[in-house]
Amino acid sequence: MKYVKEAFDSNWVAPLGPNVDGFERELCAATGAKHVAALSSGTAAIHLSLILLGVRPGDYVIGTSFTFSATVNPIAYLGATPVLVDSEPGTWNLDPELLEEAIKGLKVGKSESLKVKEGKLPKAIVVAHLYGMPAKMKEIMAVADKYGIPVVEDAAEALGSEYMGRRVGCNSKFGILSFNGNKIITTSGGGALISDDAELIEKARFLATQARDPAPHYQHSEIGYNYRMSNVVAGVGRGQLEVLDLRVRQHREFNAWYRALLKDVPGVTFQSEPSPDFYSNFWLTCIEIDPAVAGTDREKLRLAFEAAHIESRPLWKPMHLQPVFAGCPAYVNGTSERLFENGLCLPSGSNIDEEGRRRIAEVLKRELIRE
Repeated sequence: MKYVKEAFDSNWVAPLGPNVDGFERELCAATGAKHVAALSSGTAAIHLSLILLGVRPGDYVIGTSFTFSATVNPIAYLGATPVLVDSEPGTWNLDPELLEEAIKGLKVGKSESLKVKEGKLPKAIVVAHLYGMPAKMKEIMAVADKYGIPVVEDAAEALGSEYMGRRVGCNSKFGILSFNGNKIITTSGGGALISDDAELIEKARFLATQARDPAPHYQHSEIGYNYRMSNVVAGVGRGQLEVLDLRVRQHREFNAWYRALLKDVPGVTFQSEPSPDFYSNFWLTCIEIDPAVAGTDREKLRLAFEAAHIESRPLWKPMHLQPVFAGCPAYVNGTSERLFENGLCLPSGSNIDEEGRRRIAEVLKRELIRE
């Protein structure tokens, strides 16, 4: 409220101002990125990153298949073709081996889906850190660097997560953040593009403010976008950043509570950190249920939660199964389809109190825990 009040008191109710500048500086400190552009959404950040990487109609861009559609939609905005790559079972994120297979297939003009028309390298790779879990960036970057393809990290769900001691989003050319209403911290709606490249971030700010040329009159030499974050929204973000570390601790503690509750339940597995190199904010706690072992399935548990007026939801439906992307090349191994069929996002809000946990536990004990 302090920052928002300052915005109104100073009459900075616009898509620029002291809070925007301050939020960008503080995001640099929070992420370790050298430069940040505060924007209207994470989707806008992905869109601008692909523009800055020179993506054009007819290009190929590799994207994670097991993700929310906002990871892939901006590829289509630019008239490029999404090439959808499946997950590896460890983190549920982009499979590095399948990534290289996709690159090789595109290079020679061959694809499992038989929809590749000509041989050429993809223009970019968009990797999502699913539900806060870092992807295997060392292996992914090794493949990307081998072929000279820039990587964009969609860290919309993963602010506060770390990979090999670095905050996610800082292991590639660009990182994407989201402050949508459901994220670990929120500005109600907003996002950011982060990078160590000062020139590219400055160009992002230019494009995000309608690409107005430096002239006394309104002059435009490039197509621009209305993507800049407002000073009021940035004020909310500055206040939220002050509790980021607390929110990460709360989500990790809630995840530990679920693990302790379900530790002896056969057929239930969690999305988990494969090694100490991975540090997840556990934005959402997610499980996979093997119906042959657990004696129940994902949908029965979801409906039991719904009957108790508790929200849960299936894991993301893979993009290669979405009608809108049905014509896109896809390299799949069955991992994301299995997770979609058997996986559930458990209630994970940091504001769930002891009474809420008691109600959640009642459903889990009734449906999964055999006394």
